[in-house]
Amino acid sequence: MDVILLERVAKLGQMGDTVKVRDGYARNYLLPQGKALRASEANKARFEAERAQLEARNLERRGEAQQVADKLEGSSFIVVRAAGETGQLYGSVAARDVLEILDSEGFSIGRNQVELQNPIKTIGLHDVIISLHAEVEVKIELNVARSADEAERQAKGEDLTSAEAIYGVDEEEDVNAEELFEEGVEFEAAESEELGDDAADEADETTEDEEKA
Repeated sequence: MDVILLERVAKLGQMGDTVKVRDGYARNYLLPQGKALRASEANKARFEAERAQLEARNLERRGEAQQVADKLEGSSFIVVRAAGETGQLYGSVAARDVLEILDSEGFSIGRNQVELQNPIKTIGLHDVIISLHAEVEVKIELNVARSADEAERQAKGEDLTSAEAIYGVDEEEDVNAEELFEEGVEFEAAESEELGDDAADEADETTEDEEKA
């Protein structure tokens, strides 16, 4: 479908440009959001007649978007999720989760404004771009962790993707402890065998003495 852009749209064009887009993208996003008109002679004439008004409206929207960007700039949001010791999430953090987080903080953002190509599947600090306007973007940080305590540690630069990092366990020492435990078990088993042999010898001697008597 050919449409006339009523404002600058990233990767499409500037205000007033006539561009070809997929029908679904036009019907589900560009047209209902007031970002474009179907390309026709009547709409071209309408655009030219309203151009000054559209430019003023775009300038106002950009200003509003910049105000939101200033509030969000440098923000970090904690997202608590269950995960294994290696940091792999039992699930993921998707765009809808980002929307819920921002909404809970009082920011009304559209799904198409969250630039998250793939869901987040590991703990850690993740940057997400929020496109508030064609000319205004802001980067926020998601601190994805197993708990608020771990989120605080991650914020300080700790990497919590191993048992040693999480619990303070030295994996090499843990292995050595297991080896010592196994050696102790073997020693006890050997000692038990020796005691068993001694007991058997004593029993044999007792039997011989009884027979002689």
